[in-house]
Amino acid sequence: MIGINRRSFLHSALMISGAPFVTAIGNAVPKKKNKGEDAISLGIIARADNPEEDLKIVRDLGFPTCQLNVKEYSPELAKRLRATLEKYYISPVTLICMGPGVYTYNFKEGPSTIGLIPRETRPARIKRLKEGIDFCKAAGIPAVHAHFGFIPENPDDVLYVEFIALMKDLGAYSLKNGIDIYFETGQETPVTLLRAIEDIGTGNLYVNCDLANLVLYGKANPLDGVKMLAKYIRSFHAKDGLYPTDPYKLGKEVLIPNGEVKFPEIIAFLKSINFKGNITLECELSGTNSDYISKTKKYLETLIDA
Repeated sequence: MIGINRRSFLHSALMISGAPFVTAIGNAVPKKKNKGEDAISLGIIARADNPEEDLKIVRDLGFPTCQLNVKEYSPELAKRLRATLEKYYISPVTLICMGPGVYTYNFKEGPSTIGLIPRETRPARIKRLKEGIDFCKAAGIPAVHAHFGFIPENPDDVLYVEFIALMKDLGAYSLKNGIDIYFETGQETPVTLLRAIEDIGTGNLYVNCDLANLVLYGKANPLDGVKMLAKYIRSFHAKDGLYPTDPYKLGKEVLIPNGEVKFPEIIAFLKSINFKGNITLECELSGTNSDYISKTKKYLETLIDA
């Protein structure tokens, strides 16, 4: 999208001086537990092409969980990744599984380039998702997640009907392998995503709720969106932004807590419904550094612990 690549921004924050080691929590490969295992857990997006080095960064930043981005899947890498996650007691939340091809994050080219809605790129992207599911099974990652595109609001739209059919097949393939699929919010309204999950109906479909995307795409007030999707939300992206004012461009991303995402209200609601999932820090702004990561981590921890 904008600024640096969301999947590699962690590499701008190689270390936070004195960052504590935090043991893993959640339902992934690592099994070591600590006092805070019943609370909302915090994580960060990380590369995992060189897991021994990449996940050491996550450990040193003090995050117990992470979402993973991998360029090339292989049995050998899956084995190394599983072993490194166990070594550092880091719980993997999802494998971010996107592409191949161009994704243009705006309102003009976006509908014809993002996810599985565009017909031209569907076969290659379905193949990539199935390879990602296989990799998750081998590496001990519980779910794949992706942007699936501008899902039509009209359930009789031919693109909607096609999407439901292909997702039934993909959902069944994933279910057979014991892997969940997470939809990242963004291009569709919350009620459209809710309808799609229930129409697909394979029982292993959940939501990675990107709070800022609900704002950046002008799809919902974040708290309202969370309430609509709550029963399917398993994880969140923590970032912030402003509503769009140009009808062809997404809204502007800003640093937490300077945008329209009201994190105190969101986390208070999550605590009220006894949410036990993960919040993953994501920032696509250029120049993001370890100071911002550390400050935002502490800000979210304070809200969770309040």
